[in-house]
Amino acid sequence: MKYDFDEIIPRRHTNSYKWDSAADSDVLPLWVADMDFRTAPAITEALADRVGHGIFGYTRVPDEYYEAVCAWFKRRHGWAIEKEWMIYTSGVVPAVSAIIKALTVPGDKVLVQTPVYNCFFSSIRNNGCETASNPLVYENHTYRIDFEDLERKASDERVKVMLLCNPHNPAGRVWTREELMQIGKICLRHNVTVVSDEIHCELTYPGHAYTPFASLPETVTGHAVTCISPSKSFNIAGLQIANIVAPDEEIRRRINKAININEVCDVNPFGVIATIAAYRKGEDWLDQLLAYLQGNYRYMKEFCTEHLPDFPICKLEGTYLVWMDCRTLATPSAELEHRLTREARLWLNAGAMYGKEGEGFMRWNIACPRAILAEGLERFKNFIVHKT
Repeated sequence: MKYDFDEIIPRRHTNSYKWDSAADSDVLPLWVADMDFRTAPAITEALADRVGHGIFGYTRVPDEYYEAVCAWFKRRHGWAIEKEWMIYTSGVVPAVSAIIKALTVPGDKVLVQTPVYNCFFSSIRNNGCETASNPLVYENHTYRIDFEDLERKASDERVKVMLLCNPHNPAGRVWTREELMQIGKICLRHNVTVVSDEIHCELTYPGHAYTPFASLPETVTGHAVTCISPSKSFNIAGLQIANIVAPDEEIRRRINKAININEVCDVNPFGVIATIAAYRKGEDWLDQLLAYLQGNYRYMKEFCTEHLPDFPICKLEGTYLVWMDCRTLATPSAELEHRLTREARLWLNAGAMYGKEGEGFMRWNIACPRAILAEGLERFKNFIVHKT
């Protein structure tokens, strides 16, 4: 490989949320969804050039930013985005919150597919809305959509928005075009606006192609809104940059107003520079990253098959987040997270934080050098051996 993803880069004492949150320095963090790899050299070089200027005032987002985003999605994913459809903001979570504010009123319901990204719940709650759940069906170490239940939930007149996670965190699914078409038809039939969080869109593996929801025919998508960002795929979450894509002019106007009400309408110059560099010069790095992450998943799968047969992991189609079934322990996942951190010095995410359907599962972040992943798996194995 041209890039060394095996290199272990010390992150402690860098104010890393992932590495410096534990009280003890010997806790191995495989929880927060950022990567332990240096970002693409093209990005660090572009940032270094910008730092050399030495002045960091308010930034204006230039035309080349929009051109880079639009060209990337057209070339890599076949999705033609117009500049006028885009609203930049500081992150996908602020984007989701602003969109909910724009498209609902307090007391409305927002539909999600649990287990799902935990910040969906807070974004819904903080806007005075209620969560309606269309639980995913777990079988054969993967998840499928219960479309009959989705139809029932979407038919509730109080449901105004569906938050779609595409690819899905934490289930690791990359929804197929056929599945997305069915979601779109159901939501359109019941006048429910689909808001698709596609932050993991670049992180997919062979045989599982990402389909932008909004790239489907308008007769299926209606007035869909999409949230995208290079933050996960290029490991630049701390630079706080994201885009909302809303083709409908009236919906875009309402979202833009909500973005300003929530005061997340400004971005920093480094996020703009990094996005342009990522989409123009980072593709080779990304492709090699994906091959390495797939190797990590294969390593974990083989390890679990040999040493942890009672703890199967989900098939990973996309993201770098692996969902492990720990129900054989009959231990609440929050308690298991606490015990693993205290006794095994291993920090994973408790499944229950992703909705009640996540109870009994744990989420692993495998976006790290393989030696770190191997150490985490050994710590988990030793914990299980001593527990049993």
